[in-house]
Amino acid sequence: MEAGRLRAGHAAPPGRALGFAAAGAQPRLNPFWLVARFSGTLVWFANWRGPVSEPKTNRYTSPLPGTARFAAQHLVMKPYMWSALSVHIHGRRNLDSLKPPFIAVANHSSHVDAPLIFGGLPRRLSKNLAAGAASDYFFQSWYKALPTTLFFNSFPVERQGARNRRGMAGVLLTEGVPLLIFPEGTRSRTGAMGRFTPGAAALSISRNVPVLPIALVGAYAAMPYGATVPVPGRPHVHIVFGRPLRASPGEIAHQFAERINRYVVEMHDTTARAYGMPTQSDFHRAVALRTAAADRAPQPAAEPVAAEPKPAKKRRSEPTAEPERRAEAG
Repeated sequence: MEAGRLRAGHAAPPGRALGFAAAGAQPRLNPFWLVARFSGTLVWFANWRGPVSEPKTNRYTSPLPGTARFAAQHLVMKPYMWSALSVHIHGRRNLDSLKPPFIAVANHSSHVDAPLIFGGLPRRLSKNLAAGAASDYFFQSWYKALPTTLFFNSFPVERQGARNRRGMAGVLLTEGVPLLIFPEGTRSRTGAMGRFTPGAAALSISRNVPVLPIALVGAYAAMPYGATVPVPGRPHVHIVFGRPLRASPGEIAHQFAERINRYVVEMHDTTARAYGMPTQSDFHRAVALRTAAADRAPQPAAEPVAAEPKPAKKRRSEPTAEPERRAEAG
């Protein structure tokens, strides 16, 4: 009965899809999840050596980590995402002539963004795809690095200006590893897309590799900022693959990044209008209205601060006349 409901298009509860029973019940492990977790742990301990001064790239292309990553992505991550969301893929023909290495760039508004991209790309392009992750958060301990390493083949991205891994992205591209980079630098909290930083464009120019622009439509509504699981009801999300881009002769990184940014916005809004979903203009307008409403809201009046009472002045004690009387009596 339950299997029939799932085949009919109903999403399994998020916990159950990950291999656990419903909230409040005893945990029930899914054997696929257990195998992926165990194999990923072995791979992580075999390859992780803690902070290093020089980038090491063996695990990004080695067969053993690749096998564990394939199991985790195709037995756990993709089945869960595709059961929780209604995924639509556009622009597959733009991938026909694309070969690694390349740099995939996309708008970033949800935790489902990376799983959608890894699951939407064909195997020949996603096999060794490595996603950038903040080194100061994900790579300081094995229990944080394990999930991102296992599912997304992550490489560390420095956010504090440290030099120990600064050349990792360039080294990976040189060795033929394609990269996934979110040029906004962080997830959008409102769905409105930010400006693309020039890092990915600069890598494309310096390493002479193409950029694959990707627009994700509906991801913010499917799992907005602060949510831990996708919203119920299998919301529609669209993955739009654009044509690969290269910098024009004489085009600098900032100009190339702006051109990529405009192209991703164009793909996003064209798809959003076709399916009756919010465009980037709608997101930015909503942000502006919320900001204006917050500015117009009356500010609570500050409570008057009671003045501290001044200490009472002490009266001077008048000299007693008793000694004078005693003197007269004497």
